[in-house]
Amino acid sequence: MPGSTDAPLSQATPVSEATPTPIPRTLTVCLGAEPDTLYLYGGGSMAQSHVLEAIYDGPIDTRGFDYQPVILEKLPNLADGDAALEPVAVQAGDRVVDDHDQLVLLEPGVVVRPFGCTAPECAVTWDGGALEMAQLSAIFTLREGLKWSDGEPLTADDSVFSYQIARDCQGELGACGGYGLVTKRGWDTVERTAIYIALDERTLRWVGVPGFLDPQYQVNFFIPLPEHVLAGYSPEELFEAQEAARQPLGWGPYQIDRWVPGDHIRLMKNPYYFRAGEGLPRFDQVILRFVGQEAEKNLYDLLNGACDVLDQEASLAWQDEQAESLLEYDSAGQLDAHFATGTVWEHADFGIRPVSYDDGYQLGVDRPNLFGDPRTRQAIALCMDRQRVVETVLHGLSAVPDSYLPAEHPLFNPDVPKYSFDPSAGAAMLTEVGWIDDDGSSGTPRVARGVPDVLDGTPLKFTYATTTAAQRRGAAAVLAESLAQCGIGVELQFAEASVLFAPGPEGLLFGRQFDLAHFAWLTGVQPPCDLWTTEQIPGDPNILGENGMPLFPIGWGGQNETGYSNPEYDQACRSAQESLPGQAGYVESHLKVQEIFASELPVIPLYLRLKLAVTRPDMCGFTLDPTAISEMWNIEAFDFGEDC
Repeated sequence: MPGSTDAPLSQATPVSEATPTPIPRTLTVCLGAEPDTLYLYGGGSMAQSHVLEAIYDGPIDTRGFDYQPVILEKLPNLADGDAALEPVAVQAGDRVVDDHDQLVLLEPGVVVRPFGCTAPECAVTWDGGALEMAQLSAIFTLREGLKWSDGEPLTADDSVFSYQIARDCQGELGACGGYGLVTKRGWDTVERTAIYIALDERTLRWVGVPGFLDPQYQVNFFIPLPEHVLAGYSPEELFEAQEAARQPLGWGPYQIDRWVPGDHIRLMKNPYYFRAGEGLPRFDQVILRFVGQEAEKNLYDLLNGACDVLDQEASLAWQDEQAESLLEYDSAGQLDAHFATGTVWEHADFGIRPVSYDDGYQLGVDRPNLFGDPRTRQAIALCMDRQRVVETVLHGLSAVPDSYLPAEHPLFNPDVPKYSFDPSAGAAMLTEVGWIDDDGSSGTPRVARGVPDVLDGTPLKFTYATTTAAQRRGAAAVLAESLAQCGIGVELQFAEASVLFAPGPEGLLFGRQFDLAHFAWLTGVQPPCDLWTTEQIPGDPNILGENGMPLFPIGWGGQNETGYSNPEYDQACRSAQESLPGQAGYVESHLKVQEIFASELPVIPLYLRLKLAVTRPDMCGFTLDPTAISEMWNIEAFDFGEDC
């Protein structure tokens, strides 16, 4: 057609199709709280730990009650030669750790251990003469090729820079929110560090002050901070600096893209991640939503795809009363409920030595000495149906520990005495001690007939105190019922936590004014045998023993509220705590103290508390670990869908 602008199809100018922008692969993690800050030395919330795991990756993971290097080639070990325990000459004015594990300045009259001395018996009172003490050191080597998420090399100097901040922060500003270490003894370690230097770009050397024999020396590596970004800030300014508190650099799988207060943090894949060659991380971006702890709403969001993961805090309300409902969703394949036993263990503690005994036990005046005989304590353990508590109250998801360490702990002693529920054996042992069933009825308490330090006719009856928490109330009811089968009378006493845990002398527990008490302690990589040593008994610091020394050296701050005292146990625990990984006898010393504990039984381990997080049903790579603070410890490996 004349004047037409149309051209034949064969002559038409081809129209190029725009390449579609790929949709970023996204993981949405819903958090029960929003972090206050991301500054390493500015806080310690679980929400903060999630974010730091994503941007830092380690540098040392705490998994399976042990430590695992992430950005280090290995952890130093005395047995390997990259840690050393050597003599060093000390003189007046030097900082040392004395025989009482206190950091002091050396002067005449200070009691210290010379090099080679490993027990209080060989400690000496320094008189000003020549003296050598033991000094512990360790070498740390970074992996090759580590980079910050801005592409700058991560070096040993960045770890030294972090140590300097830790030292200045604590010394000048008071206690900071973190210590730059993976251990809980952070400030003690900072104070007791004599030298922390870079030997080259990848190698660091830590040296403790003389006498500081730290059983956790293998992890005295300070978490690096980017000196090239933060060096211009004062310690005070770092708490508010954007580059430290809101958008810190890391070396991990993700980097901070933006933080929308009150709503979410968006993380983007870090192109400089040292494991990128392995195809990690699996997602292009991670959205960390702040959803609170409203159980029904959070579950709705997960089931409808608004969340791929609910963290421990967002899942918290489902752990006890609503766990059964959650397990039904799990069985139906609508979600994956991840339960794991954690580092919190519940136990029933005997009031072996109440505070009223401190001026001497008075038969017929003081509370009867019900628990003085270890056989009575063993019999009570045999009469407690702890496994039924696990099956009913904890839905079969926990375990009954045989020691203060769980079976998964590398230092657990599998050969300790065990007390599985056996009311017949328990009743026979009670009879052997002198607790007699004089009326042939298990429904009434047994009575004393020849029990040492107990008036004949005294009934075997006591109060069982615990908090008002639903889980503990349920466990106490089960245990009281099973104890009755052995002729043991129990009066349940539920108290608010503020009452139960009030400090001594007024407090029920730490004022040593209870019969049997049920509560929880934490355990971790370092076994807590010192909780039952004589020096940890809380009491009046003004009461002196026959040697003129205080009977309760820690005063009312002691933690051994049972009043249990056994010199053999004290020595075994001291030997275990003063032994170091890599030394001969390290493992054996920890096995020995557990053997005494389980035989003497100052407390009865009841069950391990649970950790819970929830994910979509096709999630893979997600693993709840007992000792990892954050379930994001391996977020780089999280995946879902067809790639699982």
